[in-house]
Amino acid sequence: MSRKKRLQKKAEKGRKAEAKRQVYQAKIATKSKAKKKTKKVIPEGKVFIQSSFNNTFITITDPTGAVIAWGSSGSAGFKGSRKSAATKAVELGMIKVEVFVKGVGSGRDAAIRSLDAGGLTVVGIKDVTPLPHNGPRPRKARRV
Repeated sequence: MSRKKRLQKKAEKGRKAEAKRQVYQAKIATKSKAKKKTKKVIPEGKVFIQSSFNNTFITITDPTGAVIAWGSSGSAGFKGSRKSAATKAVELGMIKVEVFVKGVGSGRDAAIRSLDAGGLTVVGIKDVTPLPHNGPRPRKARRV
């Protein structure tokens, strides 16, 4: 292939690439003019606190149960996780929350206090820790 043909092919490739770029830019320009997202304002919600011996999880949902924000003391380096979940909810306009607490850990009370300190009004607190009615079947009696 001669040098002239190689240069012609290279120039043609450049023109095709430039045309593609222009089409892509036009697509981006039309998309940016599309409607903007509006933030939902959710005045009431539910907070689920699951507290184990090692960690505390907080999930903030709307009244139907769709998760809005969550946080755990482990993911936040054991500091401020509860407050960060509460501030996310306050940003969405949440005012009143109903709290459901599950588990036996020490972070239960601290989590509820931090929700209150984060700017949410706690309407009610309910303990939903699962308790066995009769438990599993006991082992058979030992014979000596």
